[in-house]
Amino acid sequence: MLAEGYERLTADLKMLREERPKIVEAIEEARAHGDLSENAEYHAAKERQGQVEAMIGDIEGMVSRAQIIDPATLSGDKIIFGATVTLIDDSDKPIKYQIVGQTEADANKGRISYSSPLARALIGKQVGDDIEVTVPSGERFYHVEKIEFI
Repeated sequence: MLAEGYERLTADLKMLREERPKIVEAIEEARAHGDLSENAEYHAAKERQGQVEAMIGDIEGMVSRAQIIDPATLSGDKIIFGATVTLIDDSDKPIKYQIVGQTEADANKGRISYSSPLARALIGKQVGDDIEVTVPSGERFYHVEKIEFI
């Protein structure tokens, strides 16, 4: 993953860890209301506690296995993880995408996951190559115009 994605994950992890004591307080307060079998506040707090603990476990796993990549240190003439690629679509309109990790992907910002159909079709290609990719909206054709590592 990119450094930006790693920082975002660690910030999310910190926020979730800070939420733990607040959830415990909510559980204690709900317990004080009496009968737990019909106590919606108690059940909601316990459910939130389970969600937070699951998210913490997931993020800790991702952070522990993370390999941080700085695209500026990469080079080459083939598309790889971290590359920023300028494509020409069917209507001769340039489109720019950076291939990133799943947690960093945001197509609206031009960041696509390495596991997306488009990224899988792009990886290993060079400038001048034409690709055809099947996306949910149908078949798309692209021409690789430029590869950058920025």
